[in-house]
Amino acid sequence: MRLLPVVLAAVVVAYLAGVLLRSSDAYNLWLDGVLGLLTTWVPALVAWSVVGVTRGGRPDLMLVATALLCWAFADTYYVLESAAGRDVPLPSPADVGYLCFYVLMLVAVILAARARALYLTRPALLDSVIGSLGAAAILTLLLDPVVKSAFDGPLTLTAIVGVSYPVMDVLLIISLTGTTATAGGVLGRQWALLILGILALASADIAYAFQEIENVYVMGAPLDAGWAIGLALISAWTITQRNPVEHRPDLHAIVPAQAVPQVATAAGLIVLVVASQRPVVALAVILAGSTVALAALPLAFFQRVLLAQVNHHARTDELTGIPNRRALYADFPRRLAVNTELPSAVLLLDLDKFKEINDGLGHDKGDQLLQQVAARLTAQVGPLDLLTRMGGDEFVMHLDQCDSEHAQAAALGIRAALAAPYDLGGVTIHICASIGISCYPAQGQDLSSLLRKADIAMYAAKSEHTGYAVYSDGGGNNARGEFHTVQALNEALTDHQLILHYQPKIGLADGRVCGVEALVRWEHPVLGLLQPDSFLGRFDEAGLMPALTDVVLDQALDQAAVWSLRGRPLPVAVNLPASSIMDAGLPAQILDMTSSRALDPSILVIKITEDVLISDRSRAAANLRMLRQMGVRIAVDDFGKGYSSLSYLRELPIDELKLDKSFILSMMSDTRATALVVSTIDLAHSLGLEMTAEGVEDTETYRALGDYGCDLAQGYFMSRPVPAAGLDMWLGDSARIMQQESAVPAVVPPDSGSPVGLQDAPLHERLEGLVDS
Repeated sequence: MRLLPVVLAAVVVAYLAGVLLRSSDAYNLWLDGVLGLLTTWVPALVAWSVVGVTRGGRPDLMLVATALLCWAFADTYYVLESAAGRDVPLPSPADVGYLCFYVLMLVAVILAARARALYLTRPALLDSVIGSLGAAAILTLLLDPVVKSAFDGPLTLTAIVGVSYPVMDVLLIISLTGTTATAGGVLGRQWALLILGILALASADIAYAFQEIENVYVMGAPLDAGWAIGLALISAWTITQRNPVEHRPDLHAIVPAQAVPQVATAAGLIVLVVASQRPVVALAVILAGSTVALAALPLAFFQRVLLAQVNHHARTDELTGIPNRRALYADFPRRLAVNTELPSAVLLLDLDKFKEINDGLGHDKGDQLLQQVAARLTAQVGPLDLLTRMGGDEFVMHLDQCDSEHAQAAALGIRAALAAPYDLGGVTIHICASIGISCYPAQGQDLSSLLRKADIAMYAAKSEHTGYAVYSDGGGNNARGEFHTVQALNEALTDHQLILHYQPKIGLADGRVCGVEALVRWEHPVLGLLQPDSFLGRFDEAGLMPALTDVVLDQALDQAAVWSLRGRPLPVAVNLPASSIMDAGLPAQILDMTSSRALDPSILVIKITEDVLISDRSRAAANLRMLRQMGVRIAVDDFGKGYSSLSYLRELPIDELKLDKSFILSMMSDTRATALVVSTIDLAHSLGLEMTAEGVEDTETYRALGDYGCDLAQGYFMSRPVPAAGLDMWLGDSARIMQQESAVPAVVPPDSGSPVGLQDAPLHERLEGLVDS
């Protein structure tokens, strides 16, 4: 097969050289006979060899090969008759073969166009029609003299056969032009061979027709090389198609995408200009006018269609295919204006634990889940309702003519539809949703108000695990959900609603206060003091955890600076989230914050959790080493609670382990827990680390931890977390209050030389009156 292109090229080059160098118009056996016939038989045999390789799997190749064979037979008859000195009449057996070639080639091109119909779009179809009409117009104009000459006299078979050639050329070029246009300019380099081959044949036919009119055609003239080149190019195209693969357009452009309609339009204009100067056949004018009219159609109509499509895409969520946030905000006022007197409901839906699924299974599975959820939600809305995706895993429904009771029924139906399992490509999961409901007009006259209240209700449903909740003015559920809004979170940051409480850490060896732990609280203007478990997760979801961390660090270091100025320096421990630990700018930030307050960085203890170390240990290690070099101490919080490898204790710069309180609370009643506490203390000491026990709530636990060698303890037995002012009172006055007690080891505040005894009753209870005062 590799030699076939070489053979084809050699035959064509030899024949072309022969016709260009011949010195006589007389019949030449070797040039006009042998070499001339080789230019027809070699392409045919090459094409049939390709058909053999493809085993008949390409009908278009079989048609092309048959067409070339018909041409070879026709040319053989013509050459033999000419060699015998006989004139070949019109029509003759040769014309049958020639015309069969054109018919078969036309069918082959149509099959190729049909195969490309899978990729056909409306603009491509229009380009195809424009290209075909333009080609027909220009060819009709060019061939007008040939047609008039053929019918200059009575209608005979000779005239019909004579005009059949230009007509077949016109049809073949029209079909080829249409196919090129439908491909959008990406037919491929291989198809260039077929296009050029057909154009070469058509050009030779047209030139031959004009020479016949003037009666000047001579066999073996350079014109004959046009047919030889055309047949060779068509045959070469079959070689490029020998691999029996699915017929599809490749990605190599041979013409610009708009070349066909542009050239066709220019051709139509040329025909119309010529028609304005001299008489032209009417068919050419009609075809040219149609070409120009269709070319102008997009300017008048399709541009508006394109704008409509762009608008549709701008209002549609790309992943799920349902309307997006932009569509909701654009359509909602109009929907309310239509039915101002009728109630409606806004349902805000948020998938529960979607982040865990997205992170655990990958974003591709998360996308599949969202698509399936959108499909189920679409089945739940009526023809007058609106379903949109706000972004992430949040969806909004506007239920038309729907009161609170019907909205709750709809929420139940939605949750039931979403509860069925989801198949994510071999992974089956279950997921639920929390739904917040707000009603128009009772709870808002505009989208912003209704969404805000639906958001509050949704987070109330999520926190209380009720599935759905309806916003009601003054309701308790709404009050508990109010702080979950992003606006409320931002107000907490900017209006100084976030405060710190401090819990002392006691040295079990000597009872001295060795430091404090800073714990954030939210002093909510409506709900009062909120514990971190109720709001930290929402700050993280809203992307506000870095801002919250900055507030906590600022307040903790400010208070450390106050204690330092009073001659009572206390190390302050602050819990940092994973996002801060991974932040490459954290060491520089802490250095700047401590130096601006004239504090040594060693005043700060950074608490991290085991899951931070597991997520990206290499990044965490780099930042922790820099902090350690500055003097900042590193503590691992909730040690033993997770399932992490202990290898990080060897690899990372850690100073302190804080044993999770679940072990401490059960230590006195569970021998296994006691064994774990003792072994963990020994492990920490063997690694040169301090061990802190959290959750110490009674005398027995306090004493036992001291006996086991634990270094530090904190818990309600010594003090609850209290504001800085309360801790100052505890540090300054607890010695006086507790001097009478001596049942347990003493607690010595940093500024006091006298021990403070501890009793079974928690110290915070005995100091309540003092702190409150």
